[in-house]
Amino acid sequence: MHNGAPASHGNRPQPQAGSQVVSSSASKSSLPSLVLAAIGVVYGDIGTSVLYAMKEVFASGHLALTTDNIYGILSLIFWTLTIIVSLKYVVLVLRADNEGEGGLIAMLALASQAVKDKPRLRGVLLSVGIFGTCLFYGDGVITPAISVLGAMEGLNVLAPGLEKYVVPLTLVILFCLFAVQKRGTAGIGRAFGPITVVWFAVIAALGVFHIVDNPVILLALNPYYAAVFSWSHPILTFVLLGAVVLCVTGAEALYADLGHFGKKPIRIAWFAVVMPALTLNYFGQGALLLSNPEAVKNPFYMMAPSWALVPLVVLATAAAVIASQALITGAFSVTKQVIQLGYLPRLNILHTSTRDTGQIYIHAVNWGLFVAIVLAVVMFKTSGNLAAAYGIAVCTDMLITTLLTFFVVRYAWHYPLGLCVAATGVFFAVDLVFWGSNLLKLFDGGWFPLAIGGAVFTLMTTWKDGRALMHSKIRAESMDLSGFLDSLFISPPVRVPGTAVFLTADPGTVPNALLHNLKHNKVLHETNLFVTVRNHEVPWIGLDKRLEIERLGHDCWQVRIDYGFKNDTNVPKALQQLKGRGCDIEPMTTSYFLSRDTVVPTLGGGMAIWREKLFAQMHHNASAAADFLKLPSNSVVEMGSKIEI
Repeated sequence: MHNGAPASHGNRPQPQAGSQVVSSSASKSSLPSLVLAAIGVVYGDIGTSVLYAMKEVFASGHLALTTDNIYGILSLIFWTLTIIVSLKYVVLVLRADNEGEGGLIAMLALASQAVKDKPRLRGVLLSVGIFGTCLFYGDGVITPAISVLGAMEGLNVLAPGLEKYVVPLTLVILFCLFAVQKRGTAGIGRAFGPITVVWFAVIAALGVFHIVDNPVILLALNPYYAAVFSWSHPILTFVLLGAVVLCVTGAEALYADLGHFGKKPIRIAWFAVVMPALTLNYFGQGALLLSNPEAVKNPFYMMAPSWALVPLVVLATAAAVIASQALITGAFSVTKQVIQLGYLPRLNILHTSTRDTGQIYIHAVNWGLFVAIVLAVVMFKTSGNLAAAYGIAVCTDMLITTLLTFFVVRYAWHYPLGLCVAATGVFFAVDLVFWGSNLLKLFDGGWFPLAIGGAVFTLMTTWKDGRALMHSKIRAESMDLSGFLDSLFISPPVRVPGTAVFLTADPGTVPNALLHNLKHNKVLHETNLFVTVRNHEVPWIGLDKRLEIERLGHDCWQVRIDYGFKNDTNVPKALQQLKGRGCDIEPMTTSYFLSRDTVVPTLGGGMAIWREKLFAQMHHNASAAADFLKLPSNSVVEMGSKIEI
C-alpha cells in the first residue's frame, strides 16, 4: 500500500454507506429526513441499552435498594451519557472528520497522516488503531446477542414458564436476520427511522408515566448525587461502573456514521430525541424502584402495564434487530476498508444495490459473525451474563478513539499542547476509569470479545507482515523495468495486435507475468500497460486524481491507479480515463495478465513458521485478484509462480 496519499482530491464521489443501511442519496435529503434516518441507524444500539443497563447495576446484589443509592446510580448514568456521548462524541469527536468520513478507520488514517513525519509514532498509532478496529468485531458479536436476548427476556416477565423459549427464539431471530443479509437491506433501512422513533417515544412515555408518580426522582439530575455516592462508596462505585457503562454502548456509531448523515442531523437527533428519551426512561425506572423494589429483576419491562407487555416485547425485539442490523452492515463496511488498507486478504464483496454502492455483503464475514454470536448466546444464555462480556471491548475502543483524537487535534489541527491535553485529558481519564472497572469482569466473560479481537488482530498483522515479506522478496528478485525494455527492444520480439495490461504491485519492476509471456508465447502486444493499484489512507480519491501515467517508449506505459479506502476498485473502468491521453485502449482487444503466486513458508528469517503457514493459507484462500479488481473473466491470463518467504 502506498501511504503518501494526496492531501486533497477533487470531484469526490458520494460517500458510500458504511454501518449505514440507508441510501447514499440521503446526503441530498432534507434535514428532517436525515434526522429521522440518523435516529434509526445511528442510535439503534444505544437506544436498546435501557433493556438491561439499570437491571445489571443492581443485579450483583452488592448495592442495597435505598433512595440514596437509586439517586446516586441515576446521577451516574445521566452524567456518563452527558460526558461520554454529549461532550466527547457529539461535541468533540464529530469535529474530527476525514474528508467528511468518520469511524475508527477514518480517525486512524487522519492521525497517521498527521504524524507521517514521525515514523515510529505513526507505526505505534497504526497498531493501536488496527487493534481497536479488531475489537469492533468482538463488539459486533456481543451487541446482537445481548440486544436480542434482552428483548426476548420480556417473556420471563410475561409468564415465567416461557423462560425456556428465550434462547431458542433468540437464535431463530438472529438466524433470520443473517439469512436476509445477502438480499440487501434497502427496504428494511427505510423502516428503521420510523420504528426507532416509535421506540424512543414509547420508552419516554413509560418513563414519564412513573416519574409523574414520583417527580422527586428528577433531583438525581444534579451531579451532587453522583459525587456523594462515589465519595461514600469509592470501591463499590468503581466496580459498578462496569455496569453503568452499558448505558453508552453504541456511542461509537455516532462517529462511524458521520460520513453518511453529517454532523448536524446526528447532533439534532441526539439532543432533541435520543438523550431526552433515554433520560426519561432511566429516571422512570428509578421512580419505579423507589415505589416497588421487587421490580429490580427487570425494571424496564415491569414499567409497562400487563396489557402492554406483548406489544412492548415485539417493539423491543424490532429495536434490537435494528441495532444488530446497523452493526452487521458496519462489519461489512469496516472489512472492506481494512482490505483496501492491506490488512486482510481479498474477499468476495457482493453489491446488493445497483443504486447505492455502500450496500455490500461479504459472505465470510456474515456467517463468521453468526457462528460467533450463536456461540455467545449458547455460552452465556442471558443478557445478564453477556453484560459481563460487554464493556471491555467498548471501553478499549473509547480509549483508543480519545488517544487518536489527541494526535489529530495536536498534529493535524495544530492546536497548542496545553489546549490539546485539556480537550482530551478529561475524557481519557473518564475512559480509563471505565476501562479499569471493566477489567474486573475479564474472567467473567470479558475475555470473550478480547479473544475475538485478538484472533482478528493476529490475522490482520500476519497478513500485513506477510505481504511485506512477499513484496520484499519480489523486489529483491525483480529487474528494473526501464532497463529491461531497453534491452528487449534491441532485438524485439514479434508484436501482436491488441493491448496487454500487466498488473504489478511494484511500479518500475518487471512483472513475472511479462517474463512468462515472453518465455512461453514469445510475443509482445502492440500496446503494453504496467498497472499498479495503490490504496491510500484517505476515504475518497476523486476521478481527477484516479490515474497517473508515464510513457516508457515503444508503446509501453506505466500506469498508477489510486483509490481511497472507501472507493470501489474497478481497473477496467479506471483505464477508460486513458482515452485522449495518447494511450487509448479498446476493451474487446485488451488482455489482463496476472501473476498467481504460491507462497512457500521456510524456516529462518521472516515471521515465525506458524505465522508463515497461516499467511500461506490466507493467501491461498483469498478471492481471485481478477474478481477483486473487476477484470472481465474472459480477458484474464494468469501465470503461476512460487515465492519462498
